[in-house]
Amino acid sequence: MSTAAPERSVAGRLSFLDRYLAVWILAAMAVGLGLGRLVPGLGDALATVTVSGVSLPIALGLLVMMYPVLAKVRYDRLGTVTRDRRLLLPSLLLNWIIGPALMFALAWLFLADLPEYRTGLIIVGLARCIAMVVIWNDLACGHREAAAVLVALNSVFQVIAFSALGWFYLQALPGLLGLEQTGLDVSVWEIARSVLVFLGIPLAAGYLTRRVGEKLKGRSWYEAELIPRIGPFALYGLLFTIVLLFALQGDAITGRPLDVARIALPLLVYFALMWAGSMLLGRAVGLDHPRATTLAFTAAGNNFELAIAVAIATFGASSGQALAGVVGPLIEVPVLIGLVHVALYARRYFASPTAPTPQEEPTRA
Repeated sequence: MSTAAPERSVAGRLSFLDRYLAVWILAAMAVGLGLGRLVPGLGDALATVTVSGVSLPIALGLLVMMYPVLAKVRYDRLGTVTRDRRLLLPSLLLNWIIGPALMFALAWLFLADLPEYRTGLIIVGLARCIAMVVIWNDLACGHREAAAVLVALNSVFQVIAFSALGWFYLQALPGLLGLEQTGLDVSVWEIARSVLVFLGIPLAAGYLTRRVGEKLKGRSWYEAELIPRIGPFALYGLLFTIVLLFALQGDAITGRPLDVARIALPLLVYFALMWAGSMLLGRAVGLDHPRATTLAFTAAGNNFELAIAVAIATFGASSGQALAGVVGPLIEVPVLIGLVHVALYARRYFASPTAPTPQEEPTRA
């Protein structure tokens, strides 16, 4: 049987917007950077009204982006995911031990002479992904319910562990190694508030939409009628968020291209190692392709909105730490959309299921 057939089938089901998503994302980044340079005071205006340290328009874009994907989740299937130790234990290992340690090592390796950028990069490594990963996972035909569980798990650990890990990687470990130490003043409440805004609201909205929709109209109507109507708003929200995000720091990014390149290099190495290593680990422990894909994207992605909020609150909006946080999605967005295509290609290296499951159907609205 030809291995190219599944890929053609995937491409054939994608909408026009999905098929050329990489083009739209690059265009959104360019528009945002252009607006940041051409419209005086736009960045300051966007930063005036904030939610958990993030511009309110950006926060709204993130909520619009996440809601449709979380409305697609079959919440009655979550029990099978929570019992899967082959998925949960590797996820905890990758997200809360390997990921922060790898970013710490890369930050010191590539940015030893630039302490502000180095600190910002370490903060990015501590902020595990709870938002945009749902988009990449869905596009790559990952396991939707597994993504919901891992994102929720990351959110809980983020509230509990972020401040402690910040102290360990910015003060304790550098002190033990004879390196420069940096303080990080962020409360557990600030982290919890960020998680509540960026995960709690869209998760509650998605859950209630499914429960109420299925109760009133039935599952067939919900899957065939409602989901195709709200589905495209995830990508609209993604593109809107990208435009605003890069407009917020457009002047800083385009005004310091060499600094951006210095920050980008360790990020590229990080994303490549985390995604490929996670995908290989998933295959090694016996996960199927959808769950291995979810493991890889939840481990490789980072919570840039939290990282930026913490950097701005601690060091200021114009700080090098904040710039490093903004460069995170500048690199993450195109790299992970590229890895979506790699994930689809990698399906041939996993055992084929006996019958397609709803989770593997890459239907797009």
